[in-house]
Order: sequence, then C-alpha cells, then structure tokens
Amino acid sequence: MSTQVETVRWPGPGDAFDENCPARTVLDHVTSKWAVLVLVALSRDARRFSALRREVGGVSEKMLAQTLRTLESDGFVDRTVAPTTPPQVTYSLTALGRDLTEHLAGLIGWINDRVPDVVEARG
Repeated sequence: MSTQVETVRWPGPGDAFDENCPARTVLDHVTSKWAVLVLVALSRDARRFSALRREVGGVSEKMLAQTLRTLESDGFVDRTVAPTTPPQVTYSLTALGRDLTEHLAGLIGWINDRVPDVVEARG
C-alpha cells in the first residue's frame, strides 16, 4: 500500500491548493463572513447600502463598504448610481455573483439547519 497522497487536480484554470494560484485570493474574498452574508442578501433582490447594512446585522459601515468594493472588483457585485440628488447607489449581483451565490445559499441553509448540533457539540 502506498503512503503517498495523490494531489487532487481540479479541471479548469484554477488550483486553490496551489499557494501561488489566484484562486486563493478569490477564496479568501468570497468566504469571509461578511461577503457570504452580503452575497446571499443580494441574491434575494438588489439593495441600497443602508438596506444591506440593516439586513446584515452587526456589520459596520466601514466593513460593508470594504466588502462591497472587493466583491465589485472581483466581478460578483454591480454598483449602479442613479442620477438623482443625492445620488442613489444600488448593489446587485452580476451573473458571476448569482452563480456563486447558488452555492453559498446552500452553505448558509446548512449552517442555519445544523447550528443546534454544532452548539451541542461544543458542550
């Protein structure tokens, strides 16, 4: 029996197991607590900043702004500015963001369903 572990190679351009792969940065961006919650909130409907802040309980203004900037720069969130006074900014998911959020919504659902088991395991 071989004691060597075969490296798993995923099909496609990224390899998150490689420390030099840009997939690591994407993984870091989309799996932060705030990013997951913002993305799932936006999957329900486009939101303005203040509505997002109310929905994602506990996030500071600074952290929400930083998270939205990161998600926008990665192509997951679209920022639309309406030409009004004052300008109204709305955030929504891009096609890439909607694709990602299908997976994250399942994770959030699983966590919500199983949190009693986790709390019990903690003792």
